[in-house]
Amino acid sequence: MPGLALGGLCLAYAVGASAGWGSRQLSIFMGDFGLAAAALAAALSCLVYGCTVGGHARPAWLLFGLSSLMVAFGNGTWGWYELVVRRPLPQDSLAEYAFLLFAPLAITGVLVLAQHPRSAAGWLCLLLDGWLIAGSLFTLSWSLALGRIAAGEDGSPLRIALSLAYPVLDILLVSLVVGLRFGGRDGNRAAVHTAMVALAVTVLCDALFTSPELRNSYHSGELLDAGWFSGSLLLAWAPWSSRWRRPLREHPSAGGLPRRRVATTFSALTPYAAAAVCTAGILYNALGGRELDRVVAAAACTVGLALILRQGVMLLDNLSLAQELAHKESHFRSLVQGSSDVIMIAGANGVLSYVSPAALGVYGRDPEELVGGNLLDLVHHEDVDRVLSEVRRYLARVRLTAHRSPGTAEPSARVECRISSGDGEWLHVESTVSRHRDGLILNSRDVTERVMLQAQLQHNAFHDPLTDLPNRALFTQRLRAALGARGQQGPAPAAPDHGRPGAGVAVLFLDLDGFKAVNDTAGHQVGDELLVQAARRLQGAVRCGDTVARFGGDEFAALVCGPLGRLQVQELADRLRVALSEPYWIGGTELSVAASIGIAFGTPERGPAADPRAAADELMRNADLAMYRAKSEGKGRVVLYSPAMRADLERRSELEDRLRLAVREGGFTLLHQPVVDLVSGSVVGVEAQARWRSAGGLLLTPAEFLRSAEHGDAAARFARWLVHEAVAAAADRRDLPGRGRGTLPPPPVPVAVRLSAERLCTPGLYETVAAALRDSRLPAGDLVIEVARMGPDALADELGRRLAALRRLGVSTWLAGYGAGSGSLGALARLPFDGLKLDRTLVQDLGESAVGRTLAGHALRLGRDLGMSTAAEGVDLPRQVAALQELGCRRAQGSAFAPPLDEPRLRRALARRGYPLPGPVPGHIPGSLPNPPGPVAPRRPTAPTAAPGVAPGVAPGVAPDTRTSGRGEPGPGRVAHHHGPSDLPEHRAATGPGAGPHGETVIPPA
Repeated sequence: MPGLALGGLCLAYAVGASAGWGSRQLSIFMGDFGLAAAALAAALSCLVYGCTVGGHARPAWLLFGLSSLMVAFGNGTWGWYELVVRRPLPQDSLAEYAFLLFAPLAITGVLVLAQHPRSAAGWLCLLLDGWLIAGSLFTLSWSLALGRIAAGEDGSPLRIALSLAYPVLDILLVSLVVGLRFGGRDGNRAAVHTAMVALAVTVLCDALFTSPELRNSYHSGELLDAGWFSGSLLLAWAPWSSRWRRPLREHPSAGGLPRRRVATTFSALTPYAAAAVCTAGILYNALGGRELDRVVAAAACTVGLALILRQGVMLLDNLSLAQELAHKESHFRSLVQGSSDVIMIAGANGVLSYVSPAALGVYGRDPEELVGGNLLDLVHHEDVDRVLSEVRRYLARVRLTAHRSPGTAEPSARVECRISSGDGEWLHVESTVSRHRDGLILNSRDVTERVMLQAQLQHNAFHDPLTDLPNRALFTQRLRAALGARGQQGPAPAAPDHGRPGAGVAVLFLDLDGFKAVNDTAGHQVGDELLVQAARRLQGAVRCGDTVARFGGDEFAALVCGPLGRLQVQELADRLRVALSEPYWIGGTELSVAASIGIAFGTPERGPAADPRAAADELMRNADLAMYRAKSEGKGRVVLYSPAMRADLERRSELEDRLRLAVREGGFTLLHQPVVDLVSGSVVGVEAQARWRSAGGLLLTPAEFLRSAEHGDAAARFARWLVHEAVAAAADRRDLPGRGRGTLPPPPVPVAVRLSAERLCTPGLYETVAAALRDSRLPAGDLVIEVARMGPDALADELGRRLAALRRLGVSTWLAGYGAGSGSLGALARLPFDGLKLDRTLVQDLGESAVGRTLAGHALRLGRDLGMSTAAEGVDLPRQVAALQELGCRRAQGSAFAPPLDEPRLRRALARRGYPLPGPVPGHIPGSLPNPPGPVAPRRPTAPTAAPGVAPGVAPGVAPDTRTSGRGEPGPGRVAHHHGPSDLPEHRAATGPGAGPHGETVIPPA
């Protein structure tokens, strides 16, 4: 729009000038003050732009503004004389000098904007081109007008010089505008070119005004003034033309580069055009019959000489450029031919016009054979559509980039496809695609190894490296996909009952029982081979659509989908269990393991709220719970998940949290149950028992909590607390003074702390015991560690090392709860125990059951034969006391003597120094043995016989432990079973505690 307005304004001025403006006064006004206004507008525009813009172009625009200001002053002065003073412009007025200053200022501005050569040859060519243009124009101008002006001008030489200065400076300005090259970036180039056009228009009008015919007949307001007016307006619009300039359009064959500028070609042809102009000037003089002017001859000779010299310089420059071009071409050719990438150029129709020699090494094909063929013929048929789509998308992006950001570098695209090689194989090729003229350039490289490596890495990320089975991640993905797909199919029974088939999902978790023993005995390499064989058996036992995965170690999983009922899944699990339990032959050795399997069925997931991720996680947790339930129930079996398992797990977790909180906040208190010598009735020890302090102040046994947290961190914390509290309380009791003057304090008695074998083998427990003894200064002989359960036989070696370390410390060790739980007799013989304590289950039936007496008697005899002291727990009735005395038991604890006592009552019991022992039970013959299995002979009451050597003060009928049999003669009707004395010396017995009378379980240390 501004350009159209400018053109319309210039056209209107030209029309008005051609029509004479309608009056003489208006014509003079428009010819003088109109031109002054246009020049003033140009001056203000250039000066404002020069003050706001920065860089090297700023002085040039300021000079253009000053030159236009001179023109405005000159035209204003001319109008002053013609309209105000009303007389012609006098000679040597200020207007002539103002007009004369226009050209030098404009020439200086042009020189500032011009691009400066970077070499001496460039400067020489620039000077020669300038003289060629200036000399040719001077020759032509002298022939046409300047010669006559110089010949007809009268006056002083200064007047002649001023008359010739106008055209000479104009010629010089035109020469610079035509001959120089002007650079610029972005819109600055348009502003410079517009300014050069404005100066050219102004100089052309000056040249026409120089003609004597036009000059003599000129008056203000003529058509010639329209040229000056248009030049001034163009110069005024030039600085701001870039804002309304439309972006350069790029030719599609230019590869993203702008079209070559016409100015470059014109600048190259300018010197030859100038020579043609000089020749035209000479011909004008010759054909007009005029004599050859010396000025014209001299100017023409210098122009010819400059043209010859310039041709020599250009020839040398062309030779240098040719050598440089050949060197660069050789350099780039060696780069292309030596590159390991294949470079191909394809036309718009896909026909290859160039293929680099690297195709022979990469594709195994001769490049010459590929040239002329279609690129798509090499691409795999499955990749053709994708390649075409990628190329179309790339070309669309190139067009969009060219439209939005013209002049920026074009983007490139990467396309991967398979290309046929010379030997018939398909190579994975990655190509970088760029546009070249009307086609494409493809820089391709073979990435087959990288693709294979990526595929292998992806396979390894989702498969077990040992068995090549899917791992947990892939199993989880497939399970979520199965649950999601099943949820979209509509209602389906999650766990079909009674064997009825239904579209369901079942997860089986499998764990190999006994695999650790194989690793420990045969080695890990054999164990790995066993896992590989087990994986193959699992794959052979399931259906084709099922998934078998290895989670790590000896844990496997199976995903079963489809129309299978509960019974069918159980049958499949049994087949898997049988397959895994068959013998394995590895290296000529037969190995055997079993399998524990847990099964969980999925729940239908439908609707927008369905979450297959959460459902999969829950299903895997349920199967894991069922598998561990199978292991806890004896291993080598199949267990189905039930909601009760989840409830039990949550209850145990809650109880463990409560136990941990109680240990931290002091929710436990410590009670002690006395251990009584069955010969003298004196208290020979106490057992520390923990009680839970309820919110109502009641003391409860923590057995249920401890069973729930036996294998957690809370149990370990509780064990350390129990050891510290028991040792500290025992140390405090040793420092008690006597109850009165002359009264001795009660003798110190050992304190027993009961731990399970698992807790005793917990890391750090030995250090806890040693630290407690050291801090409290309690003698190690006053501490007894009772092992409540020996645990599995695999733990016997570690347990033996822990017990031996405690005995080296001086602590006594007892086996408590004998007769209940697990533990082999061989492990008992190897473990360093000082004493053996019967479990309450053997003591309960001593008064009534002959079988119970037999079992208890043999257990006590076993302990004595192994050189151990003997004791019993859970002794609640007098007849149980009498029976234990008859069987030779040395110590007992239970409610028959005292329940667990708090600290004040315990100190009073210790001050009494003992408990009375009950008398003989009627109907029992001291020293008699139980009848063998079968009918029991009728008993005859006989008078009790005191065993020889009864200690003073001992109640009648209580026989001491004589280390022979401890029994009297058998009564009538019984067969006497006499036991000989033990061949092993009896160890120093440290008293041990027994369990409480309320049926609580053994308190596990933690």
